[in-house]
Amino acid sequence: MERIMETPKSGIYRRFFKRPMDFFLSLTALIILSPVLVIIGLLVRIKLGSPVIFKQERPGLNEKIFTMYKFRTMTEEKDENGKLLPNKKRLTKFGKLLRATSLDELPELFNVLKGDMSLIGPRPLLTEYLPLYNEHQKHRHDVRPGISGLAQINGRNAITWEEKFDYDVEYVKNISLKLDCTIIFQTFLKVIKREGINSSEFVTMKKFKGTEN
Repeated sequence: MERIMETPKSGIYRRFFKRPMDFFLSLTALIILSPVLVIIGLLVRIKLGSPVIFKQERPGLNEKIFTMYKFRTMTEEKDENGKLLPNKKRLTKFGKLLRATSLDELPELFNVLKGDMSLIGPRPLLTEYLPLYNEHQKHRHDVRPGISGLAQINGRNAITWEEKFDYDVEYVKNISLKLDCTIIFQTFLKVIKREGINSSEFVTMKKFKGTEN
């Protein structure tokens, strides 16, 4: 699959400036927020137990698999058959607070520092979705995934999967310093207002099952 054609200006930014900026900003944020990370980690340990960090494999740039880090927000409660209870039953009030404020995603700054992720880009989704993307949607992996992205400031879980992927590909086509700065600013506003956290009664979005052409 060929990459989306990019303008010379966006190509220069993506190749030479975006990664150094991600490294510097994520390192700065980790240093400044280190007390917050420690406090949240201790609270997760007390309220939810161990492990404190939730780890999951996600596809990144060019669909390369990496391990993403987040603060744990759910218990490990199981039914009588040893199966985990539904997410809605395992998500505690404390976990809901972490998700609503996006504090559960702070450990992803380590992913940015390592180069697995970017501050801004399409959100890294489940590996099981990889075979379900159509040719248009696959272009979301032409760039590093991000902590926040164009879809997150335009509805997050309140829009359809197809709309999310359209925003992702739009970002890939128009990547720039100005766009990244706009998304960072809009993300802060969304977090403060706590918009688009959940879709209707569901704890998270329904699983993606493919797009009918």
